[in-house]
Amino acid sequence: MARSDLTAAIDIGSNTVRLLIASVGQGTIEPVCYFRKITRLAGGFAEDTGLAPAAMARTLTALLEIRAILLRYGIENPRAVGTEALRKACNGRDFVQEVSRTAGFHLEIIDGPTEARLSCLGVLSAIHPLPDKCLIFDIGGGSTEFILWQNGKIKFQASYPLGVVRLSESGQDPEKQDDILTRILATVEQDLQDGGFFAEILEPEVLLVGTAGTVTTLAAIDLELRQYDREKVNNHILSYDKLEQMLQVLAKLQLAEREKIPGMEEGRGDLIVPGLRVVLSLMPLFQKNSLVVSDAGLLEGIILDLNDRCMV
Repeated sequence: MARSDLTAAIDIGSNTVRLLIASVGQGTIEPVCYFRKITRLAGGFAEDTGLAPAAMARTLTALLEIRAILLRYGIENPRAVGTEALRKACNGRDFVQEVSRTAGFHLEIIDGPTEARLSCLGVLSAIHPLPDKCLIFDIGGGSTEFILWQNGKIKFQASYPLGVVRLSESGQDPEKQDDILTRILATVEQDLQDGGFFAEILEPEVLLVGTAGTVTTLAAIDLELRQYDREKVNNHILSYDKLEQMLQVLAKLQLAEREKIPGMEEGRGDLIVPGLRVVLSLMPLFQKNSLVVSDAGLLEGIILDLNDRCMV
């Protein structure tokens, strides 16, 4: 039976497709159904041809699974958004049309500032206590976003072409990955310096908050979760020393061995080391010895935003 109080959000990312069906009461999200599948929409991406046919096919298959879930809950009009991979793809609009034809719902390609606002709204909904000031980073498949938040306002937001799928497909050579990281993070630092924000991020009271699949998987591994638990992952603290130990262990393992580790998300075995290298590069850049994990993000932000619109 359909429930009129339910809202559905779909995030079609560069690496993962996710669905959240939830109700909202007094600003609090009550999840009813959560679905995620790694489809690597950005896998095989090329500037001249855009999204690869196999990657689009994998993603459409996942969206058909989502469509079946939506029908079970009687939801006809979810808000589905696409991010970096679709923003950059020359055939992104063609994929939007194919989603409408095949899965039966509209896919909206959102811009960077919209993604930042919605992600920030979602990430902070899971952080307790709410900090006065924090730097949020979201490592995706095709890009990494940074959001500096203070007392209810976004002071800085930017997206950079630093994603785990891109790093992984650049080759497993650590030196090559480190070279890419060094180059892009130099740009991040310069942008923050130019905006006058870098010095204040270094202040000890500014909390570093990580979200998205790399960081939540690292939290699940640290917690040794054989079954993923969002409540345990939210607000989990990861130290630089612990993450460095993880890298030493994971880098030595074969792909099949990584996939067997408790907490490892299926299909993330080849992405976790590049993602971990990103995290371990960010923490010293911002002079942080630890970070706080938020499982919430863009999906929760969409749900809260839709609820606010309904209340107007």
